[in-house]
Amino acid sequence: MLPTTLPRTRSRSSIIAVLSLALCVLAAGCSLLKIGYGQASPLAFRWLDGYVDFDDAQSLRVRTALGDAMGWHRRTQLPDYVDLLVRAESEITGDVAPERMCAWVRELKGRADTIVQYALPTVVEIALTLSPAQIVNIEKRQAKSNAEYRDDHLQRDREKRRRAAVKREVERAETLYGDLDAAQHELVVRSVSASPYDAEASYAERLARQQDAIAVIRRWREAGTGRDEALVQARAWVQRIDRSSREHYRAHAERLADYNCSFASVLHNATSPAQRREAVKKLKGYEGDLRSLIGDASS
Repeated sequence: MLPTTLPRTRSRSSIIAVLSLALCVLAAGCSLLKIGYGQASPLAFRWLDGYVDFDDAQSLRVRTALGDAMGWHRRTQLPDYVDLLVRAESEITGDVAPERMCAWVRELKGRADTIVQYALPTVVEIALTLSPAQIVNIEKRQAKSNAEYRDDHLQRDREKRRRAAVKREVERAETLYGDLDAAQHELVVRSVSASPYDAEASYAERLARQQDAIAVIRRWREAGTGRDEALVQARAWVQRIDRSSREHYRAHAERLADYNCSFASVLHNATSPAQRREAVKKLKGYEGDLRSLIGDASS
């Protein structure tokens, strides 16, 4: 509810991460998808409550909204995700050009945007009820999250930072393909070393987005903003997340997106037939879980 930075596809995460993780994140839970999907609403409530500390009336509204959202998602989104997975299964067996990798990113981003736009009116309604103390709670939780982010991504020792980035990329690729061999691992090492990714710039953007969100919520409270006007402002905030108003970061994000498409293509095209079969197997597993969830909803 506007307290955190929404995940965007132009982050450091490679397109390999998009193929392996975003598909199952959109479907809520990878190998434990059915269990994860069933628990998504209470888990999301606990996560949000950890930021805000809702009062009783807000808790009831949030729980109801999350339940409604999960019902909508199961009815309207899961069949589309099945189609997406079927296409991914067919494409992943062959080589993939950088342009096609970027096309996958655009497809996934469109689906994420659909969820955001569906949820935004309810998010705004609840955000309009936040007290000053709850806004401070959000800021405190953001500070904790930022400290964790710095530990993971902004190590003072540049070599430690590089090794951590390599480890993240290897783990993401192996989520989809299984174990990488030595040559593939070296590809990842070279990618991280050559990447235009600027951790400091990304962190500065993260802070700016958080401060922007808090400023929006405070303005609503101070001005007594109505729901309709707040929704207009919230949509403008989402647009700023999607396309930064800071020209330097926007240019950096565009360079990084192009680079990641190229790297993902190179790494995918270096995978073996066995690794691609492993990727198909995993995607088919997600597909089967989704079909089961759709069947459960219709029974």
